[in-house]
Order: sequence, then structure tokens, then C-alpha cells
Amino acid sequence: MRSMSSRARAVAGLGVLSTAMTVGGTAAAQQPAPPTTAPNAPVAATATVKASSSLRVTRTRLNVRAGRTALVQGTLRPGRAGRAITLERRSGKGWATIDKARTTRTGRFTLKVKRRSVDTATVRVRFAGDGTAKPSQRRVGRLNVYRPALASWYGPGLFGNKLGCGGTLNAGTVGVAHKSLPCGTRVVLRKGSRIVRTRVIDRGPYVGAREFDLTQATKQRLGFGSTGTVLVAH
Repeated sequence: MRSMSSRARAVAGLGVLSTAMTVGGTAAAQQPAPPTTAPNAPVAATATVKASSSLRVTRTRLNVRAGRTALVQGTLRPGRAGRAITLERRSGKGWATIDKARTTRTGRFTLKVKRRSVDTATVRVRFAGDGTAKPSQRRVGRLNVYRPALASWYGPGLFGNKLGCGGTLNAGTVGVAHKSLPCGTRVVLRKGSRIVRTRVIDRGPYVGAREFDLTQATKQRLGFGSTGTVLVAH
């Protein structure tokens, strides 16, 4: 057999080189492109800007007899349906929820509470906030739940006498006498539209079925007569 000529060997070599370049180019083309960012790079979060909220109280009924319904109505801005509003009562341990309501689409709400026993405490309305609005709160006033009690009054002829809880009775002394409530107990008295908030400062009365004895100054502030029924919360 004749040996391959120099020209044939050269052509064969070019074919091998061309095949290698083609195979190498294809392999390089099939390799994935390197990532443009590091795999553990943090993703920037989009912050939610919350709107300020405000509570407006439009109507209250906070002075009621035991067993009747107290009422607080108002509006939360911005208006949106379904937002939770709470009515909260202040106590020695902080604030306790006594009713809950949801706003209408215009932001209106109505809160109601029925207390079967006497009570007196500061109340507020509160919106805890949500995904689009900040929290807000507003004090409403004092919730007074009353019961009727027989009362009388005293003063003239007794001014200068010592009080059962300490101090001296005079024409300007505001307070009430009670047979058993601890001295200093806070009571709220109501007669018609007048309300007097005071304390137990003396002992008595000891006549008939009367439960409270009002000092002369208390009687005058309350617009009370001589003997009769007052509403009391304590």
C-alpha cells in the first residue's frame, strides 16, 4: 500500500482540527450564563406607608341606671368598612374591653354596654390600627351606672362638729355620710340633670330607711330637697 501523500495528510489534519473546534464551540454554547447577582443577595422590601387615623365621638349616653344600655357613637377617619373599634373601661389594672364594633364603609361605629350593677369609671374608644392605618384612641368621659337610694341632708346646727372620717363639718363641706361604706369611698350622685362626684366623709344617717346623708353644700350643688330619692353610683 502506498503511503499517504503530504497533501492528503495536511487535509486530514485540517478536518480533525475543524471537528475539534466545532465540538468545543457547541459545548461552550451549552454552558449556562453566570449569574449577574450573588445568590444570597438581599431583596429590597417595599415599605407600606400607613395613613394617620382619627376618632371622633358624635353621641354618648354614659349616665344610665343599672340594667339599661350606655351608648357611644362616632366615626373613624379615614373611613373604611370592617375596622375594629373597642370601648374600654379604666381600672386599677389598666384598660379592659367592655364592647366591640366594626366600622361601616363610611367609618361610623356604635358601641353599647349594659351594666347590671353600679359602676363609675373613665371610658375610651380605641382603634388598634391595621395594615393601612395607624392606631388612635379618644377618651369619652366617665361611665356612671346608678341605682336609686333614699337620702336626707344635714348641716345647720351641726357646723363645727367633728366628722366621723376626720375633719370638721362647715357650711362649705362637700361629702356624704354613710353607715358602712369605707371613709373616702368615691360616690357619684345624680338628681335630674345635675351630677355631683364626692366621697364618704361621715357616718349616718341613723333615722328611717335613709341610706345617705348629704351635707348642706352637697345638697345645694345637687339641687336636692329635704328627703327623697337620689341616683347613686359608687
